[in-house]
Amino acid sequence: MNDILQDFSTLNLTAAIESNLFAVFSSFRQWPRAEVRDSTEMLWTMSDIPFPLFNSILRAKLPPDRIDAVISTITAQAEARNVPLLWWTGPATRPTDLGIHLERRGFAREAFMPGMAVDLAKLQEDLPMPGGLTVQRVTDDETLKQWSRVFALGFGMPDFAATTFYEFMRHVDPDTNLAYLGWQHGQPVATSLMILAAGVAGIYNVVTIPEARRQGIGAVMTQAPLRDARDRNYKVGILHASEMGVDVYRSLGFQEYCTIGQYGWSPQQKRDVG
Repeated sequence: MNDILQDFSTLNLTAAIESNLFAVFSSFRQWPRAEVRDSTEMLWTMSDIPFPLFNSILRAKLPPDRIDAVISTITAQAEARNVPLLWWTGPATRPTDLGIHLERRGFAREAFMPGMAVDLAKLQEDLPMPGGLTVQRVTDDETLKQWSRVFALGFGMPDFAATTFYEFMRHVDPDTNLAYLGWQHGQPVATSLMILAAGVAGIYNVVTIPEARRQGIGAVMTQAPLRDARDRNYKVGILHASEMGVDVYRSLGFQEYCTIGQYGWSPQQKRDVG
């Protein structure tokens, strides 16, 4: 049962910021195209899809004498499938300098994102509504296809990513994975996704297509699911902010509690190094 977080201590909020993310990748076990390996050492998703997000490593807790062996095992399996990897780090990562070991083994440091949380009772409500914008909860298959296309377009992903995310979203629980599509003047222009897990509401995939940016749409797409979460009696919203979005999230009341890192690796990188 997903007990709603009631204790807003820094320790609990930091743990929830990571645990909600772990829940996202644990849900991959509901999808036939992905394999999930969950052990005391790590949470690991692997697929045949040549896109790093679907081949992720999280919650690593590795003893010093196991680091190189584990990295070798994971990269060897990714190379055999010819897929890239995305290794996530955060407060729970052990050793704390794992990123140094990853870079030494050919991983590239890609992002350090503030892990943020907001008390939903203090969520900023007075947002200007961009002209012609409406926000729709995705509840049918055709709208989910549109959501997937806008999501991929907004993040500049390859075309196959839209189809893949659509397939994935069809397999997860719609009561805990809630997608939102923003429309402006009748055209789909923005997305967000809310994951209800670890006692908090996690906000992901907030993006606006390039031609509709700089109107405040991202803030509205973040606020709308958080209002729904509050209506469901959730007390806290969390997210992992991009450099572009961090000021927007601060304006909504989010505060920083930790840092989430991303390290990327691909078979091509290994061949180039070799």
